[in-house]
Amino acid sequence: MRDLVSCFSENSINVTHSLSSSSLTSSSSSCSRFNTSNACISPSLIPSIQTSITSIYRITLSSSKHLIIKVTWCNKNNHPPQSNNNGLSISVSSADQNPSTSLKLNTSSRFFRKKKGNKSVDSDLGKIEVFWDLSSAKYDSNLSPEPVQGFYVIVLVDSQLGLLLGDSSEETLRKKGFGFDFDFEKSLVSRQEHFSGNAFYSTKAKFAESGDSHEIVIRCNAEKTEGLKQSNHHHHHHHSPVLSVCVDKKTVTTVKRLQWNFRGNQTIFVDGLLVDLMWDVHDWFFSNPEGCGKAVFMFRTRNGLDSSRLWLEEKMVKKDEQDKLDFSLLIYACKT
Repeated sequence: MRDLVSCFSENSINVTHSLSSSSLTSSSSSCSRFNTSNACISPSLIPSIQTSITSIYRITLSSSKHLIIKVTWCNKNNHPPQSNNNGLSISVSSADQNPSTSLKLNTSSRFFRKKKGNKSVDSDLGKIEVFWDLSSAKYDSNLSPEPVQGFYVIVLVDSQLGLLLGDSSEETLRKKGFGFDFDFEKSLVSRQEHFSGNAFYSTKAKFAESGDSHEIVIRCNAEKTEGLKQSNHHHHHHHSPVLSVCVDKKTVTTVKRLQWNFRGNQTIFVDGLLVDLMWDVHDWFFSNPEGCGKAVFMFRTRNGLDSSRLWLEEKMVKKDEQDKLDFSLLIYACKT
């Protein structure tokens, strides 16, 4: 009898880290019909520009308050990351009541054009304070508006730490005068990324809080196909768009004749987690003007027992593992 992973879906893909090295290998339990050993993207290709990234966090304070904090990094001019091009907005709202924003900061405000500062406001949730320092922020080479190091963003609610982003250590922040308790609970429940450019999109994502970061590449290109024989005995060639999705340089989905298969889904396993991959590229082909529409790709982990590591028996799955929130990555891809 086949194991649970291989029986779950005849078209599933299993992507996992090797235990002996940092290289990525396809699990023997995967029953993919695709060749996962081949990289689907040439390293010479230049990916599209990320115009904005929105991360949505669910926060639990020690006072048992549940908050939703939304952080958006944007590239206002679609240029490579520079301090005068990038912007940041933050909103804080209650997760227990009807969604209502208690605090919203954005780059159109005069104070937030500064690369270092703070802002506080009294709200129904309590006193909300935001501290930020982007003066030495450094950005990744993939034209992302989100800094990767040399910065911090801190959100406090009634002097309790709600959110801490950046690479500053606890010791560094204490030296800067921050004396809050660093013990807090946060979960990244959604990440939304907007791209603009050619049909080549590259990003990274974690599908679990304590998991590894995975490279995700999406590309749409033309594949030469043979048509009907003509009277002169020559084959007629035409190009049909093909969609390729890779995780850690492994092809997990290949969709041919994309004009007819513009919506669909695929089940994949990433580090043992069950992930649904869905795509909708309808507007790439049927928008006005044609070819300039926005496609949507979603990677979503299954919540509850379904998202547990599938080779564990049910009695071995801890309750706190079942109660974890699912995570979704949405990629909005504008092909220009």
